[in-house]
Amino acid sequence: MATDYDAPRKTDDELNEDSIEELKARRNDKASGSVDVDETEQAEGFELPGADLSNEELSVHVLPKQQDEFTCSKCFLVHHRSQLAKEVGGLPVCTECAA
Repeated sequence: MATDYDAPRKTDDELNEDSIEELKARRNDKASGSVDVDETEQAEGFELPGADLSNEELSVHVLPKQQDEFTCSKCFLVHHRSQLAKEVGGLPVCTECAA
C-alpha cells in the first residue's frame, strides 16, 4: 500500500485542539499560582544527615611521572607506555586522542 508523505498527519480533532484559543485556555488553567523554584538554590540548603565534612582536609600523595609513563601532547594526561599510539612531531599521543 502506498503512503502519501505529503498528507497532513494530524486529524481534524487534533488540529482543533492546537488552536490559539485552546492553548491560551490551557495555559490559564495550569498557571494556578505555582512558582518556579531554582534547583541550585534549593540544593544549597540540602545537607545529608551525618555528613559534616567542614573539618575534613584533602590529602593526596602525588607521585612523579614514572619511567614507563608518558604525558600525552593532546590531552596532557599521564598514561602508561602501553597506551602510546603514535608520536606526532616527536610528541607522544595516547590511544584515546589518536582515535
